[in-house]
Amino acid sequence: MLYEATVRAASTYRERPPKFRPVGVVDIGSNSVRLVIYDSQRRAAAPVFNEKVLCGLGKGMARTGELSPQGVERALAALARFRTLCRAIDTDRLYAVATAAAREAANGKTFIASAQTALDHNIQVLSGKQEARLAAFGVIGGIPDADGVVGDLGGGSLELVDVSHGEQFNGITLPLGPLKLIDEAGGSIDKARAIVDEHLAKADVVSALEGRSFYAVGGTWRNLARLHMTQQHYPLHVLHGYQMTRRSAQTLAAFVSGLTSASLHGVAAISRNRAETLPYGALVLDRLLSLANCDDVVMSAWGLREGLLFSKFTRKKRARDPLMSACWDFARRHSRSPAHEIELCDWTDKIFSAAGHKETAEERRLRHAACMLADIGWRTPPDYRGDRSLNIITQATFVGVDHPGRVFLALTVYFRYEGPFSKAGDELAALLAKGMLERARRLAAALRLAYVLSAAMPGLLPQIGLTTARSETLTLTLPAKLKDLRGEAVDKRLQQLADLLGCKPKIVVGD
Repeated sequence: MLYEATVRAASTYRERPPKFRPVGVVDIGSNSVRLVIYDSQRRAAAPVFNEKVLCGLGKGMARTGELSPQGVERALAALARFRTLCRAIDTDRLYAVATAAAREAANGKTFIASAQTALDHNIQVLSGKQEARLAAFGVIGGIPDADGVVGDLGGGSLELVDVSHGEQFNGITLPLGPLKLIDEAGGSIDKARAIVDEHLAKADVVSALEGRSFYAVGGTWRNLARLHMTQQHYPLHVLHGYQMTRRSAQTLAAFVSGLTSASLHGVAAISRNRAETLPYGALVLDRLLSLANCDDVVMSAWGLREGLLFSKFTRKKRARDPLMSACWDFARRHSRSPAHEIELCDWTDKIFSAAGHKETAEERRLRHAACMLADIGWRTPPDYRGDRSLNIITQATFVGVDHPGRVFLALTVYFRYEGPFSKAGDELAALLAKGMLERARRLAAALRLAYVLSAAMPGLLPQIGLTTARSETLTLTLPAKLKDLRGEAVDKRLQQLADLLGCKPKIVVGD
């Protein structure tokens, strides 16, 4: 785990924020051309610029065999703009790829030559297998414990890949992108259904979904998930990691596949530009889920672009925990002393690894992540620190954490500022598993005690003991040289933590 390596390196750590070395990815798809610039090429890279132009390169290609002339014109203009932006941002490295439309069109090579001139950079035309491989890498990078089948739906194709334990198997590509379906079916949803069923019946990887998860990637399916969130009045507006049961996802997909694009215009949850293709993307999901007896559908915000960056890493770097990487970056950028946050991990170990307060490996991981995030609100006026931290964490581009885990982190830091007995948002708290809310309150109380003892400065916590004896007494031990740290604030916060742990508080001053 990254936090273990971080703790080991604490003695040599020098407090400075991570360097800004932007890395760009240009993705030329059948429907859209997109530029994403990340702050650096690291395990938890954050996007600093993201622009998409829906060019429709593959529109009409099933009939003409060539890229749309209007689409080519728009794409070249977008790529010229991207070139200028990359130079302005001083992008350290740039990767550019093209997918189904460019590799299949009769004039694909001509377009790529012009595109390379417009972008002033080499563009790699991916094969279907390469496209599937990178999409799978994206899901593995963002959901390390993914076990199921990745489905990446682009404008021209659908990639399906079996993933498990960080590995991928049996990747295939099928010509089932919405733009291609619209053309081949002549705008008939019934004809499109027959085409989808014919291709999926030959896809052996679909049978691998039995009792596992389907990981949905692509803008069309993200819009479908947004619609589901709206219907459910879901309180957390984060697509990555959003889960739907197979039945509810298929019910929604079947319903949307029967709608016209005109009826989808004006629906707030749906991008206007996706209205034409959404019924066909929904049709593909409906037919796939009718064949696959999976447990659920999980949305992945990470796909081909993130998979491309992930594929460049060594195996050692791929194995790093993306959540802990991101939280450590937050600590380095926003806390008063990142080294202190490392000490918090060790200091809270003393309580939560004790008999009576044992935790699972995942609970320990989330606790350490919360310690890294515990000081991100310090620059905000006191009355706003809790709410601001809650908003930052619930909305951050974290991966490697499910929605209950994200809410746990957000509420823990909220309670750290507002007090462990503060009222939590009922809608968010409802996403937590049994016992997680109480655990968040206990950890927050421990963090509040730590901060009044240390003033967020490193070096003090390692000298201060905190132990529980048979889960009956919570003992805070101060060395003689730090005895003056005791005060009303310390007594009060020790009492709060003891009450939440069901213990009696005790303070001992050592020699």
